[in-house]
Amino acid sequence: MTNYAGPLYEINFVIAGTMPPDFESWLEELGRTALLQAGIENVRLFEHGIDGDGHTIRTCQFLARDDNALDELLDGYFADIDAEAAEQFGDQIIVESRTLRTDHVLDLPPNESPVCLNCGTRLRGQYCGICGQRSRSRLISIWQLLREAFGDLFELDSRLWRTVVPLLIRPGKLTRDYLEGRRARYMPPFRSYLVLSVIFFLVAFFDPQSIRQIIDPVPIPTAEETAQKEEAAKAASAEREQQLAAAIEKLDALDVEGTLPEDIVAEFSKADGDFQINFGGDDDNDFFGDCENASITGDGDIPAWLQDRFTDEQVQQICKHNKARGSKNFIAAIADNIPVALIVLLPIMAMVLKLLYPLSRRYFVEHLLFFVHFHAFFFLMLALQILFARITGLLAAEDGAIDGISTLIIVVASFYIPVYLYKAMRHVYGQGHVVTIFKYVILLVAYLTGATFTMLGAFLVAVLSP
Repeated sequence: MTNYAGPLYEINFVIAGTMPPDFESWLEELGRTALLQAGIENVRLFEHGIDGDGHTIRTCQFLARDDNALDELLDGYFADIDAEAAEQFGDQIIVESRTLRTDHVLDLPPNESPVCLNCGTRLRGQYCGICGQRSRSRLISIWQLLREAFGDLFELDSRLWRTVVPLLIRPGKLTRDYLEGRRARYMPPFRSYLVLSVIFFLVAFFDPQSIRQIIDPVPIPTAEETAQKEEAAKAASAEREQQLAAAIEKLDALDVEGTLPEDIVAEFSKADGDFQINFGGDDDNDFFGDCENASITGDGDIPAWLQDRFTDEQVQQICKHNKARGSKNFIAAIADNIPVALIVLLPIMAMVLKLLYPLSRRYFVEHLLFFVHFHAFFFLMLALQILFARITGLLAAEDGAIDGISTLIIVVASFYIPVYLYKAMRHVYGQGHVVTIFKYVILLVAYLTGATFTMLGAFLVAVLSP
């Protein structure tokens, strides 16, 4: 039987206990009538053996003409066999089945499960009817592995592209289609949000200079070059101190009350293209200055709960901790908290929409879905803008006119984001221009306020995190 190219459908009849007296004759009749079915090329009956519980197993294998014939038999004749066995023998016979195919790659015996390895549903063909996973579990080749990894990216008809294109150019379409039940053609909303947010943060925080340094590393300066650079920095610092002293003398000459405390003078420098601020610190790379003098101050009375939580000693300890980890690690900690802050912002804005549309009869999760799609679009636009700016930045070095054109395109794309939000509200909620503009202004103010507070929360978490 295994020499045929067609698929085999195998039914195992597990006899639980004593064999029913008419089972053998029923099985023989099954073998004879099966040959009369269209699509069955051959039938084989044999005793499979005894399982671990001591139950006798009788096996019947049906050779199908091809996969199309097998699919028709699964929905018809083979389903009738299961029903007939259950009707005549009840619990005395346990029916198990599976589909077998010849392995043409390594000529290995087929190794397939009668149930889906993903969800446990009984298989009736090459694919699971519940989760859609293919019955074959063995990886065929490296090429198949790559196709499974990047198939959605390179297939023009994949759900990824069918989601990204309308998300970018048709405001509100994904949300409305999802609410109206047209969902299978698109990537699930939260998956789209996560994929596009990951792409954005990779694009935003990936430094192309790191690859350039690997390919063409910057030579390490010699001791003489380092000494010259330090001398130049000292000279520049001394010159700034002289300018500051001269400015203070002029203020004193004008009889201005008080002098400018030198320990809180903000030092700005443009050296090496970096913009640095140091409030009384010795290291220009730190945001935090003299932590011994750090304290919490305010114009009015500070609330008691704030004084209990942030005493001068605690503020000094926080300052020392952040000063010790450096400004780069501090900025990285803030960046790590931004995705969480944006996720926190989603239900807040969904609640604002719920209040703006009290008569829409939409559930809270439907308003949440609206902002999930909007944030996914927002991440996509920012990622495209950053990529476009970097590409045109490389070209602008050769042609200065490109720089102005790219700036104009980025500005237009930035204005498209609030316009997109308005058009999405119109498309999803279907109200007139006047009402939508009024609610849009309220939503925009609420969004900017919520984004400000969530970003402030991300900053505070970064400051207070150990």
